[in-house]
Amino acid sequence: MTTHSGIRLPKPTRNDKRVYVRQHWLLYVMLALPITYYIVFHYIPMGGIVIAFKNYSIFRGIWKSPWVGMENFSKLFAIAEFSNAIKNTLVLNVLNLVFGFPAPIILALMLNELSGRHFKKIAQTVLYLPHFLSWVIIGGLVTTLFATQTGIINRGLASMGISPVPWLTESRNWVVMYVFVSVWQSIGWGAIIYLSAITSVGEDLYEAARIDGCSRFQMTYKITLPSIRPTIVIMLILKIGSMMSIGFEQPQMLKNPMVNDSGDVISTFIYRYGLENGKYSISTAAGLIQSVINFALVITANAVSNRISDEGIW
Repeated sequence: MTTHSGIRLPKPTRNDKRVYVRQHWLLYVMLALPITYYIVFHYIPMGGIVIAFKNYSIFRGIWKSPWVGMENFSKLFAIAEFSNAIKNTLVLNVLNLVFGFPAPIILALMLNELSGRHFKKIAQTVLYLPHFLSWVIIGGLVTTLFATQTGIINRGLASMGISPVPWLTESRNWVVMYVFVSVWQSIGWGAIIYLSAITSVGEDLYEAARIDGCSRFQMTYKITLPSIRPTIVIMLILKIGSMMSIGFEQPQMLKNPMVNDSGDVISTFIYRYGLENGKYSISTAAGLIQSVINFALVITANAVSNRISDEGIW
């Protein structure tokens, strides 16, 4: 094994590894719980993927249900609702990427520039709070504020002689509201990662920049952003890798029958076909397609990032 300076180091022996494990055995014990969690709730359930290739019956079970091969996938792509769900998922995720990905970065840079320590802590606390709210609560708040007839916002507009705006009942307006609420709910929590990365930037770099007469904006652009670039790249790759995934709670709580053409996404499609209609094979096939595409996106995004900027997850 060689270091970056070219110095060859002796290869660790088994005794060295055993000594290291004995010295840090508590860390391995702490790892046992998350490893068990992922094995039990993420890896073992992967056996259920076989349902996508069977005519699954809850009475026969997974292994005794008849094998149908790719028939479920053919049926799935013949369903117009599934094509619409894919389109809506991509549209909402692309908009969230465009508006939601840079928002936590900008917020973290702004919080980093605050000089008042107490005000900074208060601002961080207020901005983090929406992340801990249930989507059921957020859905109720959005409906209370933006309902066409009874919403506080439209009542205020009506008092000024302005016609009510169908924020939640017209497809384009609903998409705007969806993205706005999504950014509002996640911006504070997402900024934590970038604030942590900013704290690792050496203060000596800023001192040197001040001596050279750099403004605060120049220090942000020339020092802070390049220093947190690896973190930004990793988060971007992970974001791109989930372009075909979308949480069930948010669209389910915010949508209504009048905007089903824009609000029906893959997660709500799987819920409707799997749990409401009992078509488990079709819904499993949809979930498998979603996972395969996300995996391909992660691999592609990481490869492109490594080629362009030498930064990536691996």
